[in-house]
Parts: sequence; structure tokens; C-alpha cells
Amino acid sequence: MVTILDGGLATTLQAAGHDVEGHPLWSAHLLSTQPRAIVDAHAQFIEAGADVVITASYQASVQNLQQHLQLSVDEAISLMKDSVTLAREAAQASGREVRVAGSVGPYGACLGDGSEYTGNYLATMDRTALKEWHRPRVSALVAAGADLLAVETLPGPAEALAVLDLLREYPNTPAWVTFSCQDSRHTCDGSVFSEAAAAVCAARPDSLLAVGVNCTAPDAALQLLSGLDRRRVPVPLVVYPNSGELWVDGRFTGDRCAELATMGPRYRDAGATYIGGCCRVGPDQIRGLGDALRGTGDGRKT
Repeated sequence: MVTILDGGLATTLQAAGHDVEGHPLWSAHLLSTQPRAIVDAHAQFIEAGADVVITASYQASVQNLQQHLQLSVDEAISLMKDSVTLAREAAQASGREVRVAGSVGPYGACLGDGSEYTGNYLATMDRTALKEWHRPRVSALVAAGADLLAVETLPGPAEALAVLDLLREYPNTPAWVTFSCQDSRHTCDGSVFSEAAAAVCAARPDSLLAVGVNCTAPDAALQLLSGLDRRRVPVPLVVYPNSGELWVDGRFTGDRCAELATMGPRYRDAGATYIGGCCRVGPDQIRGLGDALRGTGDGRKT
């Protein structure tokens, strides 16, 4: 059975009139300035059929929150915990089982220079440095009661393995690991995706829930999943592509690719258990995804 994930939180907030793309913290700054907007955005995805909502902590780090919101370390940690609390509020109000995934974005996302889509920093940061940088946010999300962690948009396996080292300290919190990919074969740092996924599984802590791809063009995401050797990647697969538009010079450009409703059954047939959307995928697309999966007799999780 397929578990339906939410879509682009920033996209939904932007559509509601909130400044997201123009702020260095993206959605995370609204945790402090307009927390009700975060709850409302989560609620829209839940109403559209999402079984999992992902917190607004993707670009939140202690350093970023201190710099851009003038917070203390303790206040920054508290704000990251709030991302779970707000998602949980929306989930509980729905009257059905909806899980909260704590977003653990890559180091590059918090640099604000797009380096999460190149992985350039991986050449200068070792595994220990990456692990310790991720620790405060992972600890905050787990302490706040996230049901699982979405370790997402990683540009390459080096950062994935560093976070997996850290996750061994939290064996009771399941996590998925997803890579952002530059094409139908390579992660954004140029690594072969199938090898990166296999490396995650080989190093897997007991808490590894799934591995896959996100923030990648829909067609490429399908090819990436289809190219996996399931003997080396024996865990469930997760996929939540973007719309196919490109982020260039601070804005999205280009054409949208195939609709998620069209791709969803194909992702499922390629072995995906968790399916949703990323940038520029809103609640309407998530609703269409659920309709498409039910229409193919999927027996979607409810």
C-alpha cells in the first residue's frame, strides 16, 4: 500500500501570499513570524489526502536562526521544536492518523547559495563535521516528538552517511533518506544514484525506513527508481519529485513536467511505497495523486 506524502510547503505558503522565496530562511522564518500560516498550510495537504506532513525545518539551523531572527541558541532550538508542534496540531485536528516527519535538509540548504544542488561543500567537510552540524536539529525534532525524520534533498552519499551515523543515536525514530538528482542517473554531486542508495542500505541503522529521491524532475525520478538493484536496496522506496521547473537566479522557470497524478501509479509500479511532491507541487496535485492511486486499485493507506 502507498502512503501519500504532502507537497511543497513553501509553494503553498507562497500561494497564500507569504514571503518565502525572498527570505533566506524560506518557510522556516514563518515559524516565528506567522506560525498559524504553517498550520494552515499543513492542514491543506491533510485535507487533500496526505498521510504524512513534513515540518517547516528544512532550512532551519541554529546558526541561520541566530543570524536572521536574532535568536539565542536555546530560542533557535525551541523554534525548531515548534515546527513539529505546529504540524502535529494540524494532524490532530484532521480526525485521522497523520504522521509528522521532521525535515532534515542538507547543510547546503542553510548556506542560502544553492549549494544543496551541487554538493560543493562535501569536498571540504568531513563526516564528523557534517554529523555534528546536523546534531542540534535532529535532536530538537526527535525531542519534540516527530514520528519520523525526512532526511531530504541530500546532494550526495557523503552527507547521507554522516547523518546515518548520527541516527544510530536515535534508534526509536524511523527515518527515510532521499537524494536530489541532477539527471536520471546521478545525484547532484555527481555520484551514481543507485550506488548512493545501496551505500545507505549497506550502512543502514535499524531506524532506516526508506530510501529514494526528492526535489528532482518527475520523469528522472521514475528512471532513478527503476534503475535500482533491489537486491542491494532491499528497503521501501520513497519519491516526491518537484514540478520539473528549474530554480534559476532566485526564481522558478521553465515548463512543468507530467502531472503527479500521471506519475504516481508509475512510481508505485516501480516499487515506491511513499509518494508525494516537492517544490511547486500544491494540495491540488496531492489530491489528484490520491485519486489516481485509488483509481488504479491501489488501496491507498488511510
